[in-house]
Amino acid sequence: MPSGTDHTRTCTLSDLGLQARGGRDPLIGGLAIDSREVSRGTLFAAFPGAKVHGAAFAQSAIDSGAAAILTDPAGLAMLGSAAASGDVALVVTEDPRADFARAAAIWFGAQPATVVAVTGTNGKTSVATFCRQLWDAMGETACNLGTTGVEGAWTHPLKHTTPDPLTLHRALAQAAGQGVTHLAMEASSHGLDQRRLDGVVIKAAGFTNFTQDHLDYHQTFDAYFAAKMGLFDRVLPADGVAVVNIDDPKGPEVAARAGANGARVITVGQAKDADLRLLGQRFDATGQDIRFSFAGQAHTARLSLIGGFQAANAMLAAGLVIAGGAKAGDVFAALPMLGTVRGRMQLAATRSNGAAVYVDYAHTPDAVETALRALRPHVLGRIIAIVGAGGDRDRGKRPLMGAAAARNADVVIVSDDNPRSENPAEIRKAVIAGVEAAGFGAADVGDRAEAILRGVAALEPGDALLIAGKGHETGQTIGDQILPFDDVEQASIAVAAIDGALA
Repeated sequence: MPSGTDHTRTCTLSDLGLQARGGRDPLIGGLAIDSREVSRGTLFAAFPGAKVHGAAFAQSAIDSGAAAILTDPAGLAMLGSAAASGDVALVVTEDPRADFARAAAIWFGAQPATVVAVTGTNGKTSVATFCRQLWDAMGETACNLGTTGVEGAWTHPLKHTTPDPLTLHRALAQAAGQGVTHLAMEASSHGLDQRRLDGVVIKAAGFTNFTQDHLDYHQTFDAYFAAKMGLFDRVLPADGVAVVNIDDPKGPEVAARAGANGARVITVGQAKDADLRLLGQRFDATGQDIRFSFAGQAHTARLSLIGGFQAANAMLAAGLVIAGGAKAGDVFAALPMLGTVRGRMQLAATRSNGAAVYVDYAHTPDAVETALRALRPHVLGRIIAIVGAGGDRDRGKRPLMGAAAARNADVVIVSDDNPRSENPAEIRKAVIAGVEAAGFGAADVGDRAEAILRGVAALEPGDALLIAGKGHETGQTIGDQILPFDDVEQASIAVAAIDGALA
């Protein structure tokens, strides 16, 4: 079986759970999904892709010394003369992505003892981070893994919310090697659809909500939801626990399907039949007090978190930590220790007149609406919102973003998000069309730094500014360049400039 470092491990193909045509069982010295990373003895995975099939690079992998190629029937048909070569073992399966993910899990061999995963359109990062914070408060060695990288007792950058199986299982093994015993990870729809989590042993799976996003990839709501459900239908073991936001319209279906697959279900929400039920909230300028019940007992807690939806995220995280084996009483006692998640309703700066500036990752219509509605009880005056939309992504949500801001803010400024390869002005035009369709007007300020400066300058005592869309991101993608840009930093600069000029 695999042992040693990435570069010194060796095992047979069958050790990885794979069977080659003709019964061949070569010694494997490495795994790769990029033909440029193949060396002698590597198992090369050739997956079907959105634009090109990985089998197109199989000959390059063979020339570099690949010992085996894992692909699907379509890939086999593309291999041509390479398939007839006796120099490489061929593994052909109907779902090579899932088989490769499981092979990667065997290859790296270790992960934290307690792993939970959460999926949903919005709230994944907050829930995963809250899980880690709760474990921290209870003395566990913990991490969260997702959009913000790996954070906690061991830190590591990531390029994707749910990375490819090699990156993911390497990170899990490294975390375990650093003494991490508890880990909460985000399960993106892309990652689930591409079987990246297959092979991860999880104790519990969480569901936050389901709204419009990523239709550029999934095409339809049904396909998007089916991808999310892969966490419960395929990844969560039969003896696992599903923790489900029952208030979401899709919540009952998620709970029913998870239960039908054998999982124990813990429902969370304001619904009367919720197992972990949020009974009430009281808001003030710095957070909220909550009252909730579990197993027939009522509890109260103080959360230093802005936004009613953050209480829902905290409850879902509490449910996941309980599902992971923690005592409910210990979890509830730790709730006041929860802190703001980077780029999620984060207080970025405060004007000298008391007006607050918040930064939030809200980048879907529902998230913008939820964030603005949640901010309202904390604000005595007006809410000014800066919104935009990303380029090369779901175009249908752009006017919906504008409409969501118009319905819930008093002043709307439309600015550039990450335009990528598209014309920024055309993206802003689509967002503004949504604002106008809702019967309101918006300022069109393409330069994001200028938009933030204008928003800060407009703040009067009791007002609040919400800068939506980029959250924790520290760069802005324009064309093929990623330029340094941090909403939190820009908010601080703008406040210092405006207040300094008035001093």
